[in-house]
Amino acid sequence: MAAAPVWSVDPRTGKQREQVAVEATAQEVDAAVRAAYAARGSLADRTVRAAFLRGAADQLEAAKNQLVEVADAETALGPVRLNGELARTCYQLRAFADIVDEGAFLDVVINHPDDTATPPIPDLRRYKVPLGVVAVYSASNFPFAFSVPGGDTASALAAGCPVVVKAHPDHPGLSELVAKVLRRAAAEQGIPDGVLGLVHGFEAGVELVKHPLVSAAGFTGSVRGGRALFDAAASRPVPIPFHGELGSLNPVVITEAAAAERAEAIGTGLAGSMTLGVGQFCVKPGLVLVPAGSAGDGLVKSLTDAVSDTDSGVLLDHRMRDNFLAGVTERTQLPDVDSPVTPGAGSEHTVSPGFLTVPAEKLASEGAYDLLLEECFGPVTVVARYDDDAQANAVLSRLPGNLTATVHLSAGEAAGEGRGAEILAELTPLAGRVLVNAWPTGVAVAAAQHHGGPYPATTSTSTSVGGTAIERWLRPVAYQNTPEALLPLELRDDNPLGLPRRYDGHLER
Repeated sequence: MAAAPVWSVDPRTGKQREQVAVEATAQEVDAAVRAAYAARGSLADRTVRAAFLRGAADQLEAAKNQLVEVADAETALGPVRLNGELARTCYQLRAFADIVDEGAFLDVVINHPDDTATPPIPDLRRYKVPLGVVAVYSASNFPFAFSVPGGDTASALAAGCPVVVKAHPDHPGLSELVAKVLRRAAAEQGIPDGVLGLVHGFEAGVELVKHPLVSAAGFTGSVRGGRALFDAAASRPVPIPFHGELGSLNPVVITEAAAAERAEAIGTGLAGSMTLGVGQFCVKPGLVLVPAGSAGDGLVKSLTDAVSDTDSGVLLDHRMRDNFLAGVTERTQLPDVDSPVTPGAGSEHTVSPGFLTVPAEKLASEGAYDLLLEECFGPVTVVARYDDDAQANAVLSRLPGNLTATVHLSAGEAAGEGRGAEILAELTPLAGRVLVNAWPTGVAVAAAQHHGGPYPATTSTSTSVGGTAIERWLRPVAYQNTPEALLPLELRDDNPLGLPRRYDGHLER
């Protein structure tokens, strides 16, 4: 039977643009993984790896106009957003190149023999080595930053791991172009094409996570799809790490004092955050706890005005549009759920933003209203009006894990008055990133960043953004009583590579 074609589709019209590939067979997935496995040695030299990453950034920038044009045609995200995302992606590649050059990620630790210790310490030297081939599953909503050239790929290559990417069906043409750009950068360093494989198709994604030469996987997408792949990774004869980002409600708590102090600013900021990118951000605030009473009323009015002035937009594909409309309809049919601005269909291909309100007491115990505690992908949020702190805490206690949790405090509360510290303590178990007087949309690429959280936000405790994302693709190994001449260069006493290390308990830079 002929392989199924892979079409590039314009989400603004729903029409096919062109056929860009065919879905990979099991044999083709096997070939891609084996080519990646054979390319492992080409990444052994850190200098070559760093040059590859910088070259990839340079090549992406050189092809920017073509890449952004194709990305916009396949995602409808717009040139401004896409140019910014591509710039972020290039910055991230160069940031990982700097990490590779520095070498601290190798976590070199050397202990010389110490017979006075209890028990005695032999000669021990430890560092981290690459896991092997990494499978990367692209996201729909970030065609650059969480796709073929994104954080999973960049961090895996930085760790010394070849990558096979399962392209997202929403931007297959862009995926093919970006893969060619990255392979061109690899060739400049003498690295074979196999270092970056690319496959299309649902079944190809399943075959990929099951392949015995795949050593780890990174995923960004839905709870349903991510959990299925996570289970497949865990049920293999040799289970592998599966670092999945699956879904997040990203709760926000607004104190009564904050609402009284700056209701208009908070309402306007919330509108901008929940509708950014047509609500297609994984860190979109999906549940907002707002006080009942006049202070909260002013905030809801500000939110109403701002959302009402926000234009309709195109979602990434028509399947997502259908799911959004069905999800909104199901939620608005619940008793006591109001929609000051009703989200729904804008035109044949667009959706209009809106928000729902509900008494917080409806969410404080298990029941039909649990639907409001599930992520609805698109430009909608749920505003839960709470009567007192106990009611707000009861809702928070029922939430699953999240990527972010946010609190808006008054100036006095931010200075240490009132319950500010207590609310932070309540939010910390819920999320990987806790924000104060800010909005969660926007994830900086920085050393201190953490983009992850308790399940179902992610399936592991790691981050997919920031320098420590590289740790997902490494494992430690220790050498005991190994002659100096046989040790890896990274672990020798004279430190020929000039690496940061911990040497007999002392940190050396």
